[in-house]
Amino acid sequence: MNGVILQPKMRKDKRHFAAVIPARGGSKGIRLKNIKLLCGQPLLSWVLRAIIDSNEFDSIWVSTENADIARVAAEWGAQVHHRSPEAAQDNTLAVDTMTEFAEHHPEVDILAMIQCTSPLLHPWMLHEPVKMIREHKYDSVFAVSRRHLFRWKEIQKPGELTVPENLNPSYRPNRQAWPGELYENGQFYMFTRELLDKRLFQGGKVSYYELPEASSVDIDTDLDWSIVEQRVTKFGYFGLEKKKNVKLVVFDVDGVITDDEIHISDKGEEFCSYHRSDLEGIKLLKKAGIEVRLLTENSNAPSVRLISEKIECMLEIGVKNKVELLTKWVEELNLDWQQVTYMGNDETDIPAMRKSGLGAAPADAQTETRYAARFIATNRGGRGAVRQFCDYILRLSEK
Repeated sequence: MNGVILQPKMRKDKRHFAAVIPARGGSKGIRLKNIKLLCGQPLLSWVLRAIIDSNEFDSIWVSTENADIARVAAEWGAQVHHRSPEAAQDNTLAVDTMTEFAEHHPEVDILAMIQCTSPLLHPWMLHEPVKMIREHKYDSVFAVSRRHLFRWKEIQKPGELTVPENLNPSYRPNRQAWPGELYENGQFYMFTRELLDKRLFQGGKVSYYELPEASSVDIDTDLDWSIVEQRVTKFGYFGLEKKKNVKLVVFDVDGVITDDEIHISDKGEEFCSYHRSDLEGIKLLKKAGIEVRLLTENSNAPSVRLISEKIECMLEIGVKNKVELLTKWVEELNLDWQQVTYMGNDETDIPAMRKSGLGAAPADAQTETRYAARFIATNRGGRGAVRQFCDYILRLSEK
């Protein structure tokens, strides 16, 4: 992900539109929350990936006072605004953080403040709001979600009675019969510099953009973390949007389908193990009409041959140049690289992962390999990682 280069669209609106992610290092609830690993990747990376892939902004920034957060931000393709200690206190307001950024960047005309702790951001969620500002000349647009909750007045003192605030108790509508209410979900606020100069995020010609309730999550505590991790695995943005036409899925066997451990029997025979659900996942891909192929660097792999025969997949052994082999397969099947996905676990897999439309890795892959991956399973290699990736590919291919 290093060295990301923005290639902005040709636009009639020449105003400089900057995306800014506030990412303070002093989180009290979860230490260094903004770079804690979520599904194998720093929390910050999830929103950065979506922002970069949206190709909507002239510059992308992370505002932080923390050196570790700054390093991760740069590794994932963002520029770093080194905020002052005064703008990084527990009681610092978001408007103060954005004002300080704007003061140091007079070239910026429009700002999008995007929340790092809402990792279920997708590129498509940014397209229309940006268009509303650039083309329809809104001064501010912010994210909302719809909620179906009945509100009651809070009791302030003993003996006081509560009253309903948004319902008639004699008629409690079903969810289908009530449109619900719109709430700010905090995922993003877009606004002009003129509004910010008035210390406002919303004003002038103002509107909202409604996001799905499932994507409206915010990590604040450890409990939130476990819930969001489950949602990211199912709904997160891994580099491909829905309904992509995946035609070829390639797995490096060692450490992906097998657990990368060598077991020795009493007779001195070597063997490895795999997870039954992983092979079932591969069978589901094949049933959906997706070609699955295996490769291994190992030139003497009898157990791997048995696995390939069991699931009836093509296997190439003794592979030294994985990109070269993938290129041969892509040409043979007359595919576009965006139709190819690759799952590996070692640094030798990184070129193939980056060349394919979607690179993936198990949870226990090498650190550099996980950084190169777009999809990272929460399970280990040989322990269900392949099945998680298969399920994700099948969701991508849903019509």
